[in-house]
Amino acid sequence: MEGVFAVKKAQKLIVWALLMTMVCSALPATAWDPEKQKNLGQDHVKMQWYILDYGTKAEGTPFAVARKYYTNESIKQQTIELLMSKFGYSAEVAGSLYFTEYEFEYTKDGKQFATTYLRHYDMLGNEIHGTVYDDSSEAAKKIFAAVDPNSTPGKGVGLAIPKAAPKPAPKKKR
Repeated sequence: MEGVFAVKKAQKLIVWALLMTMVCSALPATAWDPEKQKNLGQDHVKMQWYILDYGTKAEGTPFAVARKYYTNESIKQQTIELLMSKFGYSAEVAGSLYFTEYEFEYTKDGKQFATTYLRHYDMLGNEIHGTVYDDSSEAAKKIFAAVDPNSTPGKGVGLAIPKAAPKPAPKKKR
């Protein structure tokens, strides 16, 4: 009889281990270095921004990863409607939107940037939808634009390439 209990106990341990593995694998895999995280505050439409990571990729490309939290309900609603209309998500799935993450890639001189990905997440860190711009097709083409020093990409470039941070235009003397 003791052998039966030992087998049942072993089965319970295996089931528990499998459940824990499933739970842990459902959590977001990316862990950001807390030393690199920067709170950028709110932008002009009252969305909360953070820089999570920055530096240079192995191939020498400067980058910054930013996260936008939906602290403006009307902007959040617009994004939810986009997820539903353009990508076909249900109101329940799209309505779970909590933040969007972006990766910005910079030219080596720091004067231009392109978004290499954007990913929408729910409160638990589960990805709802993502778009990758990797030049694999016309729809996935990276589009470079000038870096505005007051924008989130502009604040990120100053961290990724400190000496290339764009400077605001000097004020005219009167």
